[in-house]
Amino acid sequence: MSSQVRGGTRWKRFALVMVPSVVATAAVGVGLAQGALAASFSVSGQSFKVHADRLVGHNFVQYGSIATGKDLKGNDAAHAVAVSGFSDATITNMCQSVVTPNLPFGLGNVTLQLKAGTNPKKPVKATNLYLDIAELDADAYFEKIDIGVAAGSLKDPNNPESIGIQPKTQANPNGFAQRADTAVLKDVKQEAWATTAGTFKLSNLSLRLYSGPGKECY
Repeated sequence: MSSQVRGGTRWKRFALVMVPSVVATAAVGVGLAQGALAASFSVSGQSFKVHADRLVGHNFVQYGSIATGKDLKGNDAAHAVAVSGFSDATITNMCQSVVTPNLPFGLGNVTLQLKAGTNPKKPVKATNLYLDIAELDADAYFEKIDIGVAAGSLKDPNNPESIGIQPKTQANPNGFAQRADTAVLKDVKQEAWATTAGTFKLSNLSLRLYSGPGKECY
């Protein structure tokens, strides 16, 4: 496909985008809900799931990278990811979940579930959002999309709101990438390893811990 494809484009189940990682504590979550704070979240050694009814983002970029960290045993770990970035995004009816297995004292598996943006008039809002994604299913719509550009050329010097490769990320500047002016995703189901945002505001925040199976977002 040409790198100069323009206009509206719809793809089903496109490995793309979306949403933040699980907030590790209620205190952090409440702080984000009350104002736009800088945020950098990841779940050490674990991926997490996110579901959302709708995400609308601007100045979308995507490129391949490697997420590094520690596994649950403290060993070095690396994961191939598709990094998706937006200069700004709004997310409606967002749910995030992560399962911590085999806790002591007979607790077994415990699921942390976070919900926000449940009121369509008060969605979750983020700026400079980057997501390290392993899997994503969604109905996706893009406007003014370029496919097959070099990752190092993502940032547009003529557009001060555009974003490029995330600083300090492990990405090949000559590798495959794509960008679009606008991205709209519906019925998003995503598995990710980490999320970084310049600011994140979680409206109608709800954080719960559940024992046993069946409480993941999907």
